[in-house]
Amino acid sequence: MGDASAATPPVENLVVIGSGPAGYTAALYAARANLSPLLITGFQSGGIPGGQLMTTTHVENYPGFPDGILGPELMDRMKAQALRWGTRLLECDVERVELGQRPLRLFTSEGATIETQAVILATGASANRLNLPQEGRFWSRGISACAICDGATPQFRQEELAVVGGGDSACEEAVYLTKYGSRVHLIVRGDRLRASAAMADRVLANPSITVHWNREVVDVHAADETGVSDPDQAGEDEAPWLAALTLRDRSSGASERLAVRGLFYAIGHTPNTALVRGQLELDGRGYLVTRPGRPETGIEGVFAAGDVADAEWRQGITAAASGCQAALAAERWLAHHDLAIPVERQPVDPEPVRQPVRTAVSDAANFDPEALWQKGSYALRRLYHECPRPLLVVYTSPSCGPCHVLKPQLKRVLEELGGRAQGVEIDIEADPEIAQQAGVSGTPTVHLFLNRELRQQWRGVKQRREFMAAIEGLLTVPA
Repeated sequence: MGDASAATPPVENLVVIGSGPAGYTAALYAARANLSPLLITGFQSGGIPGGQLMTTTHVENYPGFPDGILGPELMDRMKAQALRWGTRLLECDVERVELGQRPLRLFTSEGATIETQAVILATGASANRLNLPQEGRFWSRGISACAICDGATPQFRQEELAVVGGGDSACEEAVYLTKYGSRVHLIVRGDRLRASAAMADRVLANPSITVHWNREVVDVHAADETGVSDPDQAGEDEAPWLAALTLRDRSSGASERLAVRGLFYAIGHTPNTALVRGQLELDGRGYLVTRPGRPETGIEGVFAAGDVADAEWRQGITAAASGCQAALAAERWLAHHDLAIPVERQPVDPEPVRQPVRTAVSDAANFDPEALWQKGSYALRRLYHECPRPLLVVYTSPSCGPCHVLKPQLKRVLEELGGRAQGVEIDIEADPEIAQQAGVSGTPTVHLFLNRELRQQWRGVKQRREFMAAIEGLLTVPA
């Protein structure tokens, strides 16, 4: 039997909810103040761990990186720095909070109840949708909110593509998609771009991008609804793929059809404040209201950082700065009320962060039939035909932030299974023909095989326990 202290968790000094630049910076400062913060990353509610920078390519305006840095890599570095100084991570969602009592109480998707003296809300914002009449029909079958995640999929190669929006994100995605599409149409509601001058110049100078000014998307259509031919259209029993858009001229009201294979949204974000609605004050657009120029909310010990409370700037650097402010304010508040229980960090100077080891592409020389995780078409062919165990095949692309989040989760599942299942990663840019044959329409996509039979498939980031349950279910079935 466990002791009483194990049955009753201690009250946390500080919990940070959210894992973007604001959350990781807040955790870093709190950890260096010896507060041993707990950071709850979020998982599916409000987006993936790491926040919006996980779905960007090159971040060129974050100080300290003169040549730019990939968004997922920047978030990896922030995470590693926070962990190095003593931050503890909990990879799940907070589903409910009780802020009207002491200690504050948080309820997670894992069924845990956490008590804490102070909270920093860094839950960020989620990508908006257009809510078109047929949007649900074509979601993940031509419509996406993440060009960085899905642009490299085979269905978009050498096809006409469209991006909706006029800000930095829309411009970045339009430029990115020119690597794959035959032409990119940027659909802008107004008569000018809202993006930074550098990004706007890049778009307007790109011969592969056509800007449609004063246009809005009214609806989306399949090939048989538009007269647009589609030689690759799925069979009658399969869901149709996007073939065209209806655009409306906002000046004249006239409508037109635009034949495209993909539509990508970059139309802003909505703050993730549903968790505290009714407990904390929100402004007219749903952002958390804080004291002017400060991170304090209307409840003592509850602080806000990042895009969840920033309706104007919404930059990675401003989010990180507000995370610093929130942590310093929380530290002072805890000290003033004599609530903090500092921890001693041993050693005083933590070990340097080790560089991650990348998985080599398998070939005839290095293929290992017993390895838990391998990469590439050679490993897939061998294991598909020879592996007697459940086989996870994950389709990724190099710039896909959600892939970046999911792969460690899958590797951990395989490690916990102790060799009873194996995994293969397929880079859809390196092996597009395999992705096309598998019907992959976006990344990450995961297929679970047993004895060369597809048993289950997933699209996007899922909880680790979902993959574990599916594999264990196959392991318990008699051969």
